[in-house]
Amino acid sequence: MAWLARGSARVLLAALLASTLLALLVSPARGRGGRDHGDWDEASLLPPLPPREDAARVARFVTHVSDWGALATISTLEAVRGRPFADVLSLSDGPPGAGSGVPYFYLSPLQLSVNNLQENPYATLTMTLAQTNFCKKHGFDPQSPLCAHIILSGTVTKVNETEMDIAKHSLFIRHPEMKTWPSSHNWFFAKLNITSIWVLDYFGGPKIVTPEEYYNVTVQ
Repeated sequence: MAWLARGSARVLLAALLASTLLALLVSPARGRGGRDHGDWDEASLLPPLPPREDAARVARFVTHVSDWGALATISTLEAVRGRPFADVLSLSDGPPGAGSGVPYFYLSPLQLSVNNLQENPYATLTMTLAQTNFCKKHGFDPQSPLCAHIILSGTVTKVNETEMDIAKHSLFIRHPEMKTWPSSHNWFFAKLNITSIWVLDYFGGPKIVTPEEYYNVTVQ
């Protein structure tokens, strides 16, 4: 009977381990892109897309719900010097529901894009609703203009002392893991100074939005 008891214990232990492993696999990571990441609870908090005829509001919407974007710079690497060079960067324009429209970044001199920006600060940033559940929910391919995305062009600069706390709060509330990144990498806060804006949210080509129109939007 002892062997039977030991066998039952092994079966029970295996079942408990299996259920624990399943829970780890299906539960969203905390602080790493899942819940408690400071981002949108897409099931309840992600606002509806603004009217497509209001391109400035659509642009602000896409910026605000985006946690990351692709930043294109001009490469300083010898193998591709002078050619476009794109990298994915985490970003934030403010806490959920309180966006400023300014894309803030947390950068290190060790990043290739930062080396490029030190020689040439001009850059282009693209953000897309493909990173939310919006496009999958409606069956839109990421390349489709119906899966709204925007393109912002300008210069990337370090934020000044008066803007430091705003940039820090904007980024750390949406990307809390940043607080733990090694200080030896000499991280600093930066932003994109927007000079040109294109919105692709429907067929017929991009809509042009001025920075003035973009920043005059009242975000609700």
